[in-house]
Parts: sequence; structure tokens; C-alpha cells
Amino acid sequence: MKHPLSAVTDRLVILIPYFWLLFFFLIPFFIVFKISLSTTAIAMPPYTPVLGLSDGVSGLITQIGEFSFDNYLWLTQDALYFNAYVSSVIIAGISTLLALIVGYPIAYGMARAPATIRPTLLMLVILPFWTSFLIRVYAWIGILKPEGLLNQLLLATGIIDQPLVILNTHTAIFIGIVYSYLPFMILPLYSALEKMDYSLIEAAQDLGCPPMTAFWKVTFPLSLPGVIAGCLLVFIPAVGEFVIPDLLGGSQTLMIGKTLWNEFFANRDWPVSSAVAVILLLLLVVPIMFFQQAQARAQEQGR
Repeated sequence: MKHPLSAVTDRLVILIPYFWLLFFFLIPFFIVFKISLSTTAIAMPPYTPVLGLSDGVSGLITQIGEFSFDNYLWLTQDALYFNAYVSSVIIAGISTLLALIVGYPIAYGMARAPATIRPTLLMLVILPFWTSFLIRVYAWIGILKPEGLLNQLLLATGIIDQPLVILNTHTAIFIGIVYSYLPFMILPLYSALEKMDYSLIEAAQDLGCPPMTAFWKVTFPLSLPGVIAGCLLVFIPAVGEFVIPDLLGGSQTLMIGKTLWNEFFANRDWPVSSAVAVILLLLLVVPIMFFQQAQARAQEQGR
């Protein structure tokens, strides 16, 4: 029989993640959602508070009846927000694909490397996190600008005759996102590939399977959990990225992170910007929830 103290400890261990989600996700989300239902005001803060408890329960019920969904209707009427959502998803999707293409060979090489040097390789992947994210993005400005290091190198070697225009383009954004989030792609892939039984590859080759065919039929399917985890870890923050598009993409880049910044700090329209944030969160969370449910059903059917 299980000791009562042990049962209490097990419950506390389970409750800690839920308390974490409550205080650092659900409560902030509720605050943002509450602001999205308010109206803009020339005040500090620049919106009319809703769901206040100062008027008691009766006042709270009255305020619920006065909820305004005009901010969400406004998002459907202005094409700027729709275009920002679409542009963010496209840029994040392309960046995630590029990160997968770059990160998979690195993770595969790390997993196949001798066990003695794997910790060193892992440390080299994590090493960029020891430097400020902002400083690393600023460094890419010095590399990609017309008179930067990259153009100087290409001109000195005679590969190009005039400087390339890379900064303030989508190419610079892809480079910045892939560089910044590449470790998030490599680490899950390495974890999946490192646990793989490589005798399966040898068995496939013994049966006459070419190396590339063995990779696509054995290695890649077994690494799919790492691929999916890495893609989610890169895609989700890339959709809402602000610093990289602002510094490397220039003023013409349209992404939802920059749109949120402009609404909050330039237009000071907190209700509309909160509505934009709520819609963005739903666009990211709902597909992930459906995906997790489909994965759980697939695992149950496979048992």
C-alpha cells in the first residue's frame, strides 16, 4: 500500500506544472483578453477597464453585458492584420523548413559521432545562447549590410562585382531566424536520432537497400518525433518574432510582431493590439491541440 505522504508528494509534483501554467499563462492571457474587450480611451492606461470588482457582483454582471467585440470585428475589416498574419505564417514556415534542412545533417552527424565528443558538440550548439540575443542579431547587420563583412569577402574573392543587397530583405529575415532558432531544431532531432537503433540501417543495407532509400524508409520515420518537436519549437516563436524583422527586415516587412508593437507603442491602441494577440495565440494553440489529440489517438490505435 502506498504511504499517504508519498501520495501527497505525487499530487504536489503533478500540481506544480498546473500552477505554473495558471500564473504565467492563463492569468496573463485573461488580462490580455479582458483588455481586448474594452474600448480605447485617452487615459492611463489607454483603455476603459472592464470586469472590475469595485462595484460588487451586480456591477460585474452589468459589465459583462457591456462587453465590446468591436475590436475583433475591426480585425476582419482591415486587411492589414490579415496580411500580417499570412505573411508571418509564410515567413515562419519557410524559416522552419530551412532550419530543418540545415539542422538535420548537424543533428545526424552529432548522433553518429563518437560518444566521447558528443558532449562537446552539444555544448557548441548551445554556446550561442550564452550571448545576448539582441547582440547576435545586431552582429548580422554588420555582416549583411552592403559594406559588411560578407560583401567584402565576396568582392575580395572576385565572386561578385558589386555589393549584394541582403539587408532589409526577406532573405535577411530568413538568415536571422534560422541562425537564432537553429539550436531549437537541432536539440530535439539529436535526442531522437541518438536513441535510434542503427542496426536497423545495417539490416536494411544487408537486404540490398541503397543508403538513401534506407534513410527515407528507416532513419527519417524513426526521427519524426524529433522533427515535429523541432519544427514546433522554431515555428511558434518565429510567427510572433519582432526583433529580427525589425532590425534585419526593415520598415517594409509586414509581420504580426511588428504590427503588435506599432499598435501598442505608436498608436497606443491597447484593445485592438490585445485582440490581435488573442487571435494569434488561438491560431497557434488550436492546431497544436488538434495535432496532440490526433497523435494520442494514433498511439492508442498502435497499441
